[in-house]
Amino acid sequence: MAKDIIFPINEGEILETPNDLEAQKKIVFELGAKYQVALSRQESIGGCAANVASGLARLGMETFCATRVGDDDAGSWMKKELEKNGVETSLVQIGKNHRSDLSAIIANIPSEDRIIFSDRDSNEKLEIMTQDLERVDAQWIFVSSLNGNENESWDKKLDKILNLVSEKEIKLIFNPGQKNIKSNPQKVLEAVAQSEMLIINKDEAIEIVDKLNDVSDEMLNDEKFLAEKLNSVGAKVVVLTDGIRGAWGFDGENFLHIDARREKVADSLGAGDAFSSGFISAHLKEKSLEECLRWGIENSTSVIQHYGAIEGLLKGEI
Repeated sequence: MAKDIIFPINEGEILETPNDLEAQKKIVFELGAKYQVALSRQESIGGCAANVASGLARLGMETFCATRVGDDDAGSWMKKELEKNGVETSLVQIGKNHRSDLSAIIANIPSEDRIIFSDRDSNEKLEIMTQDLERVDAQWIFVSSLNGNENESWDKKLDKILNLVSEKEIKLIFNPGQKNIKSNPQKVLEAVAQSEMLIINKDEAIEIVDKLNDVSDEMLNDEKFLAEKLNSVGAKVVVLTDGIRGAWGFDGENFLHIDARREKVADSLGAGDAFSSGFISAHLKEKSLEECLRWGIENSTSVIQHYGAIEGLLKGEI
């Protein structure tokens, strides 16, 4: 979890750099200049765990957030913000003598896009306390991009969770991060095999499926093939997202697509997390696959019309 400070601005020159495949669009500011924010700055909690937990709680799910903050003012503020959104905070770890994570976000109004500057400290030191997870008697565990440190790598942390899921018959919702997929795809596939639900974007799905045998480029661009392949690995429900193109869902029998809704974007931060919390909530309420996809799109559409990942999260029934 991090404290997000968002600066909406109109300034900055957008440069198209198509030859740079890893950064085909850039924003440029004058070195040494000072820029005034176009709107008042926004402050919000952020990070996938906090975003999804807040979204689930707002939609009526009893939700605990296992994250880590520092023993500073920002950490206290973030914990209170989680509680305001209805999230149980008994699993929030408070680290001694280190700072809470902070993100400074430049939200460029004309391009409807943003740049994030992150300073990580607390979340790198998150400990997987399986006894605490057992204590709250969790029926589902949502696992997103795990970070490691010098004491314990992220894949070792994931091993603890997978062992707990197996021993206690807890249902796993898996949302791996890019760095997890790149650094240890085999460990990611192990988690996919144990997942009740897998939520990833299309690029991440391509990276995972590409590690399997006998897969052509044409197959990798086919959303149905990707979903079916990941389902065959073990994930019972597979959800793929692809920004403005919408989302696809596969439950082993039905394969469905839903378009994204085109709305004015204030800030795309947290759109994927809002989709996840909407989809998961509908699934836990035993809605159809079509309704689950609709809940995800409605929640993400609402969030992108506000600054920050929390403000636009919907409440009650969608």
